[in-house]
Amino acid sequence: MKPETETGAVETKNSDACPVVEAVEEIGSEWRLVVIHDLQDGEKRFNRLKESTGASSSTLSRVLDDLEEIGIVERRVEERPIASYYSLTEKGEALGPALDALGDWSRDWL
Repeated sequence: MKPETETGAVETKNSDACPVVEAVEEIGSEWRLVVIHDLQDGEKRFNRLKESTGASSSTLSRVLDDLEEIGIVERRVEERPIASYYSLTEKGEALGPALDALGDWSRDWL
């Protein structure tokens, strides 16, 4: 249930939300993080990503489409043999240090 404001109206989104909250909303699903982390090693074909992430074809396809739509992943298609390759964009690569820091925090505290 969404929280109510002092006037009783339902608050849909906190316009003064911390930038961290906004970032988590953008990339925060488990599968998005798994794919971003996996692509930090470089470009991969769809089937290689499926194998290395453990995602089903439909989940991986949806996540890649979502990440491509928000500008974190880019897709390159080769005609012969037909194959799709995925890699991080500059925006996606810029997440590396943040994800590394989050990983360090997790190892220390969880």
